[in-house]
Amino acid sequence: MLKNVHFLNAMNVFILSLAVSDLMIATCGSAIVTITNYQGSFFLGDAFCVFQGFAVNYFGLVSLCTLTLLAYERYNVVCKPMAGFKLNVRRSCQGLLFVWLYCLFWAVAPLLGWSSYGPEGVQTSCSLGWEERSWSNYSYLIFYTLLCFILPTAVIVYCYSNVLVSMRKINKSIELQGGKNCLEENEHAVRMVMAMIIAFFICWLPYTAISVVVVVDPEIYIPPLVATMPMYFAKTSPVYNPIIYFLTNKRFQELSLEILSCGRYVPRHTGGLMMCSMQRSQSRINPV
Repeated sequence: MLKNVHFLNAMNVFILSLAVSDLMIATCGSAIVTITNYQGSFFLGDAFCVFQGFAVNYFGLVSLCTLTLLAYERYNVVCKPMAGFKLNVRRSCQGLLFVWLYCLFWAVAPLLGWSSYGPEGVQTSCSLGWEERSWSNYSYLIFYTLLCFILPTAVIVYCYSNVLVSMRKINKSIELQGGKNCLEENEHAVRMVMAMIIAFFICWLPYTAISVVVVVDPEIYIPPLVATMPMYFAKTSPVYNPIIYFLTNKRFQELSLEILSCGRYVPRHTGGLMMCSMQRSQSRINPV
């Protein structure tokens, strides 16, 4: 994407941010956990344990908030094509800057005493110290769950429920007026982003559920293995987005094959990803 500047647009800027956060989760989370599990303990020291907890927390939040921006981008394209506000690369970068700073606040807070990072479960990985029985930790987990999970989830649900309703309404009209290609591109983009969102929630819901259970019932006993598995599952989240993106985007497939073949493969498509506007079709349906 960086090699092909013409491939950059509002949606692909979000995809690039998602790729960076996924790569960091894989590097700081999945790779390290594989090594520490092989050794049977987290042998890298307390400082590195805190760093791992911070990194996985931070980049996991960035991934969720970036998916939220992707949902909003699709909502903007499909539901409000004639609105004055239009997402472009500059505005997308501004939105991502806010997201990365917002997530940084929640990731840094445990370093400053509001909750903490430490070993979890079978002691081979580190994360938020949700097992810590203190009001400071409970308050952090409550606000964290509300503002960093439930709020983004609500935005995603709102955006996609409206997107699906809008696409059903204009489906027939667009086909009758020759806008079938535009509709297909938008539907394809919606399906791709929805697949990414579903994969993310499948990976992170068990971990969030454990945190909520601890907040609701602080005295509950959770076996170490049960406490460990959700976080291991969450650390697999970086695996799925590249697979989804590769399988659902022909332009990305061809550019990837060009890079992997050291230029021997010549891509047939060079355009950006699915930024077809539905404004023209909407204006035909609702003439001024």
